[in-house]
Amino acid sequence: MQGLNTQDTSAEPTPDLQLQIAHVLLVDVVGYSKLLVNEQIELLHELNQIVRGTESFRAADATGKLIRVPTGDGMALLFFSSPEEPVRCALEISKALQQHPDIQLRMGIHSGPVNKVRDVNDKTNFAGAGINVAQRVQDCGDAGHILLSAHIAEDLAHYRHWQPYLHDLGECEVKHGLRLHLFQSLQRESRQSAGP
Repeated sequence: MQGLNTQDTSAEPTPDLQLQIAHVLLVDVVGYSKLLVNEQIELLHELNQIVRGTESFRAADATGKLIRVPTGDGMALLFFSSPEEPVRCALEISKALQQHPDIQLRMGIHSGPVNKVRDVNDKTNFAGAGINVAQRVQDCGDAGHILLSAHIAEDLAHYRHWQPYLHDLGECEVKHGLRLHLFQSLQRESRQSAGP
């Protein structure tokens, strides 16, 4: 049987990377580089304790649906169950920070694709558009802001209990001329309209 083509000719693509959707919370310490090294270490230790103490963090961690990535002056938390998780976690962090006025954070939240990669230490890390866009969202904020991409805000807006927390900020131009439609998540008791 000459000429028989034994190659797979199915129309389905064969991905070389496994697609995963993460609900990403990026946390950045505002003014970190202006601190003394001792102050940076102390602040990050305190921040880690606050974040680990949130109910959302503990619940996701206990189920194995949370990846933690240090970023030097903050962290990326990748949740894999629901778009509510990073927003709830950010609100819990924000509430806990009321007892720690010396820690000024800005937070960015987005849902999108991520992939496992090997880092310079040959350890598993994550990269992808989900993290990149969350970074751009965060970059639009100032101290105290919890900013959400329109993608994640639209998912939450379908539920009555999330609507009071979402404040439409319009568009923000970010790196490479990309325009993002942003929302600010506000605590119910502090409904301010100040945006980035």
